[in-house]
Amino acid sequence: MDYKDYYKVLGLEKSATPEQIKKAYRKLARQHHPDVNPNDKGAEQKFKEINEANEVLSDPEKRKKYDQFGADWQRYQQQPGGGAGRGGQPGGGFDWSQYTQGQGGGFGGGGSPFGEGEDFSDFFGSLFGNMGGGGGGRTSRPGAGPDYQAELELSLEEAYQGGPRTITVNGKNLRLTIAPGVADGQTIRLRDQGGPGRNGGPNGALLITFRIRPDARYARTGDDLTQDVPVSIYKALLGGEQTVETLSGSVKIKIKPETANGTRLRLRGKGFPVYKKEGQFGDLYLRLNLTLPQNLTEPEKELIQQLAALRPEA
Repeated sequence: MDYKDYYKVLGLEKSATPEQIKKAYRKLARQHHPDVNPNDKGAEQKFKEINEANEVLSDPEKRKKYDQFGADWQRYQQQPGGGAGRGGQPGGGFDWSQYTQGQGGGFGGGGSPFGEGEDFSDFFGSLFGNMGGGGGGRTSRPGAGPDYQAELELSLEEAYQGGPRTITVNGKNLRLTIAPGVADGQTIRLRDQGGPGRNGGPNGALLITFRIRPDARYARTGDDLTQDVPVSIYKALLGGEQTVETLSGSVKIKIKPETANGTRLRLRGKGFPVYKKEGQFGDLYLRLNLTLPQNLTEPEKELIQQLAALRPEA
């Protein structure tokens, strides 16, 4: 019988707190869940090991017994005829009966890690027997269901406005309200919308990651937006007003005379809404790009030549 290091399976130290154990279990269970890794036997086996480790370390009684057993296992390995992986029997008068639960007590009875029970190893069965309750070595201890993951694609305007949306996960339509200002790659967590719990345990969560489609008009940096605004060379030279379309409506801006190409204007509060901070917005930066007239007429060319003659340094 090979010793199983449940702490190593979950990537934890022996001093791990219950909260750290729970967090590590949820992370690894999501990573190796069969729904995420279809037809991957390695991931399926890893998922079973993760569940078994969590079954022991999340239960104070099992964890105490396991920790005590781990210390005695080292003593056993040091004895003649002992040692894991060599098929030896405990020697030197070591009282093994305080741990074993009888012959054939392993949890290898064909259970599934995705149904009501768990398919545990012989190591678990020999150490705990029927401590978990339930026939055939199956545990009746409640356990949280697996988390589900989904993605929801939004346009920039939809992310700006927020509001109700419907998403379908595992054939189930879920209606949610999106707060204005969500970012690309941001993930929200919906409790109880994941996989069903084990033996009456709570359902897992649904993790929804937002994907914001690129917008041809705006570049987003945090809660700020940048927009290119074409301005005629005449208005740039002489100044004037121009109407600009923003996500919150039309705005008139003033262009100063002799405005240079690439000048940036800042419109406070005209950027993206700050997520879950009602009434707060980022800024909108306008980048003024001068446009040259095309298809000049002969009279226009003559006037430009006259202007050029007045400014020979140009």
